[in-house]
Amino acid sequence: MAQSACRLALVLALDVSSSVDAREYDLQRLGLAAALNATEVRHAILEGAPGHVALAVYEWSGFYQHKIQLDWTVLDSPAAINAAVASLLKMQRSHDDFPTSMGPALGYAAQLLQRGPNCARQVIDVSGDGVNNYRYGPAEAYRHFPLSGVTVNGLVILGDQPSVLSFYGSEVLHGPGAFLVVANGFEEFREAMTRKLYREVNDIILGSAPRRDPHG
Repeated sequence: MAQSACRLALVLALDVSSSVDAREYDLQRLGLAAALNATEVRHAILEGAPGHVALAVYEWSGFYQHKIQLDWTVLDSPAAINAAVASLLKMQRSHDDFPTSMGPALGYAAQLLQRGPNCARQVIDVSGDGVNNYRYGPAEAYRHFPLSGVTVNGLVILGDQPSVLSFYGSEVLHGPGAFLVVANGFEEFREAMTRKLYREVNDIILGSAPRRDPHG
């Protein structure tokens, strides 16, 4: 039987820069797995619009510090989602002592999309708790990497850097329908990621311009 067309290629980028401690990393790891496994997200993936969803997950921090934690996986059955959730639960942190290099992280995501499946939509989902503080930022990435037509959404984790929200809103969001969800600390990461995945998979657009999720 021919495989259905891909409706969404979704890249999840997790911040593992030095501002994220071991407890916070575990909240991200467990929260992401729980969000993907949430009933409403599973239903949206499997019973939503025609076509399947393809998922890739990587960690980012410094200029060269990127690691694939889940390579491109087609989520076209309950078993496929179960396997992806199991992989995410077993993630081991790649780096813990490097700065926040957002531009290179976006460039890495662009390369992932280029070697990924041919899908109707391409979305990069960047989560983090800090602003760019090493090498080039998002603007340079958007100029120099093939990200035209790609939507970049943000999940901001509030904490010690008060400027992180405005940074994501003004510099990270990119492309059609881009939006921002906010977690008030890593303890809210699971709930925020669940809402974000549900909205991304369903291609829900609120308003006519990129903006912060009013429910975030």
